[in-house]
Amino acid sequence: MPPGILTIAAEKATLSPANTGFMLICSALVMIMTPGLAFFYGGMVRVKSVLNMLMMSFISLGIVTLLWVFYGFGLAFGDDAGGFIGWNGDFAGLSGIGVTELWGSTTIPVYVFAVFQLMFAVITPALISGALADRVKFTAWALFIALWVTVVYFPVAHWVWAEGGWLFKLGVIDFAGGTAVHINAGAAALGVILVVGKRIGFKKDPMRPHSLPLVMLGAGLLWFGWFGFNAGSWLGNDDGIGAVAFVNTQVATAAAMLGWLAYEKIRHGSFTTLGAASGAVGGLVAITPACGAVSPLGAIAIGVIAGVLCAMAVGLKYRFGYDDSLDVVGVHLVGGIAGSLLIGLFATGGVQSKAKGLFYGGGWDQLGKQAVGVVCVLLYSLVVSYVLAKLIDLVMGFRIDEDEEITGIDQAAHAETAYDFAGAGGGGLGRKGPALGETPTKKVDA
Repeated sequence: MPPGILTIAAEKATLSPANTGFMLICSALVMIMTPGLAFFYGGMVRVKSVLNMLMMSFISLGIVTLLWVFYGFGLAFGDDAGGFIGWNGDFAGLSGIGVTELWGSTTIPVYVFAVFQLMFAVITPALISGALADRVKFTAWALFIALWVTVVYFPVAHWVWAEGGWLFKLGVIDFAGGTAVHINAGAAALGVILVVGKRIGFKKDPMRPHSLPLVMLGAGLLWFGWFGFNAGSWLGNDDGIGAVAFVNTQVATAAAMLGWLAYEKIRHGSFTTLGAASGAVGGLVAITPACGAVSPLGAIAIGVIAGVLCAMAVGLKYRFGYDDSLDVVGVHLVGGIAGSLLIGLFATGGVQSKAKGLFYGGGWDQLGKQAVGVVCVLLYSLVVSYVLAKLIDLVMGFRIDEDEEITGIDQAAHAETAYDFAGAGGGGLGRKGPALGETPTKKVDA
């Protein structure tokens, strides 16, 4: 979150109905990103894993929401303790907050800020799920979400966005989550992959997306919701900075999509729908930390660079042998790193803060700060996520049985299938079948 959340004010702020309404809409937009992510991921897996992939995102809405109310908001945004964690008893259960009590020097209520930040906390662990498609126990995944947000997401959110957080005080710019959301989730995905291992048939069997229309639908919902994710992160738009973030979000995403497609055409000879969707998401990831620090031209540059880098990075799993099923590492980790570091080059010093990047006369200072934020969040999330996954694996097993993985995790974990191929309408088009109650007769060729 940008410096707009500072609690030091020259004069007492008053509640703004316009900003409050705007932020509630933004919160709803960020919420729709989690179902959008579910569709995006769900379309990319095989038929036998669709429901499980959807549920791995949807369950985060339930678990993280309750933990955020119980203690998450307090840990992330409560009174600072040494720059690493926060706490405020009034935030526990959201029970000690006045209805019209304002968040710091902003013009929105604490409740509104809390629910906006809740939606960020919900989608971050859901992002990790794409790396684990087809092969993990649903109960183990649910436990991992609860532990991970408690010991990784809540503290990192405090480092980056809380007034007393050590990365915030250092001057690391992260407008809406390049480090706290995307690098955090991407590094965690890599950590868990190292514990869980590869899917059966990785690099041998075809594992193509079963529904590219679902992928495109999910990408469209993510793009739509991301305007709330980024533009809302200034917590109002009295000074127009939220509008700049909105514009930068659009142009960077468009540029990244075109960059990915251009690379794909040169490298593989085709423009694919999966490439368009993935490129758009890569651009959204990269502009997230930078949308309040750069100009639209800088956003275009970030988008193109991120689109190409992410397109190149998705192939690394085959070179190094880690099974990042749906390219969480390639898109979110690499895209988050690219966007965070490029602030050090393209920050104009004329939007959210006076910090300037190298290309605008600011020297190497901001790039160095961004690098510290990237490396520290990456290493912390990678190591702790690996340890959490290892402990869960030792206690209850993180991975489903081999037979269940082969036959399909949907039936094994959820007793359902996504599509009823055997039911009414499952036969060939225009073919007449027996009426209800009739005995089918076998056709005898003359």
